[in-house]
Amino acid sequence: MTACPTLETERLFLRPFRDDDVDAYFAVLDTPEVRRSLHLPESLSRDDAWQQMAVWRGQWELRGSGQWALIRRDDGAFLGRAGLHRPERVGWPGLEVGWTLHPDHWGQGYATEAGRASIDWAFANHGVDQLVSCILAENTASQNVARRLGFTHDRDEVLPHFPSMPHGVWTLGRGDRSAP
Repeated sequence: MTACPTLETERLFLRPFRDDDVDAYFAVLDTPEVRRSLHLPESLSRDDAWQQMAVWRGQWELRGSGQWALIRRDDGAFLGRAGLHRPERVGWPGLEVGWTLHPDHWGQGYATEAGRASIDWAFANHGVDQLVSCILAENTASQNVARRLGFTHDRDEVLPHFPSMPHGVWTLGRGDRSAP
């Protein structure tokens, strides 16, 4: 049994990660585009991908929030991950909405669709009045997704776990959600 629900949107299933997702998830993380946008080390391995999946599942159990595996409804293709993130980390700015998709699926609206479902779920199930999205300044594609979802750039902040460069902290208030 898991605390992670499965959500359905028009084109996607947002479901808990499963053990057999590891190869597909590693294929997402192993692309040059994703490594560059997330500043992932070249040494990131399949084992690290599995550990990330375990962390997302554990966060659901401990906090009632986490990332979902994104599955395209019409053919079952694994597209990436999206959802919520609230780690136990000094200086973390709040309940975050985030997304990471395989570059083959960029520009098709999947991140926006998954982000909208994540936002709706977060506001319906967590007692927060504001969500955040932490996006590096160079990641203009994610900034565009955040704008489409109704987030606004609030400030730049150096997060203690990533001191080499500031992240833009984008915020979305409960009453500021964009229309579907």
